[in-house]
Amino acid sequence: MPFTVVIEQDEDGVYVAHVPALPGCHTQGRTLAELDERIREAIALCLEVARERGEPIAETRLVGIHQIDIA
Repeated sequence: MPFTVVIEQDEDGVYVAHVPALPGCHTQGRTLAELDERIREAIALCLEVARERGEPIAETRLVGIHQIDIA
């Protein structure tokens, strides 16, 4: 099952990822490789918890990402 993962970089250079289809599913890493490993683990855990609770897994479709600068 594919999931959209949104990745940002904070002011300290740390990569932060979250999965919009899985509320509360997020993690961080110092490198993109570390982040990839951690978000895969986070997704697996979020799915496990959702299944245990009988919660539905939302299906989302990535439409696009838009960054807006506000002066």
